[in-house]
Amino acid sequence: MSRIGNKPVACPAGVKVTVNTGSLDIEGKSSKLSLPLPPLVSVDVKDSMVHVSRTEESSTAHAMQGLTRSLINNMIVGVTKGFKKDLVIIGVGYKAQIAGSKLTLTLGYSHPVIYDVPAGIKVTVAENTKIAIEGADKQLVGEVAATIRRFRKPEPYKGKGIRYVDERIVLKEGKSVG
Repeated sequence: MSRIGNKPVACPAGVKVTVNTGSLDIEGKSSKLSLPLPPLVSVDVKDSMVHVSRTEESSTAHAMQGLTRSLINNMIVGVTKGFKKDLVIIGVGYKAQIAGSKLTLTLGYSHPVIYDVPAGIKVTVAENTKIAIEGADKQLVGEVAATIRRFRKPEPYKGKGIRYVDERIVLKEGKSVG
């Protein structure tokens, strides 16, 4: 039984939810998101509450009901508050610069790494080493943060690289002579 899928999602004031054939559109004060609906679930909007129900009784339908409800909840949070991921660059000479929709990273390679920021994502750089990624789509914000981190993962001996602000790297001990 899907306990999460049976809970209705509250729709705050200023958020417009539209159910189309096969998709769901959520529009807030700053952005608009769309979700293709799986065939095993149906979505109804009543009294500023979004209800997700199954069209058949199977384990896949149960899973899709909970997944769809969570995605709708994330979309509503995204258009009202938004999502944010913070990265920090650690290493001598490592830095980041933003120019328009291009993020330029100097990470110790022979060339700078240039990353095109996708539409709907706002990237800000503070102090040349702190990167803040903001947007309404939770999946896209996480994917952009993971892609930027992948350019130079934190190495285990000195901890140099790009990491999340709350990430803790366990440093290894170097070679010992003896």
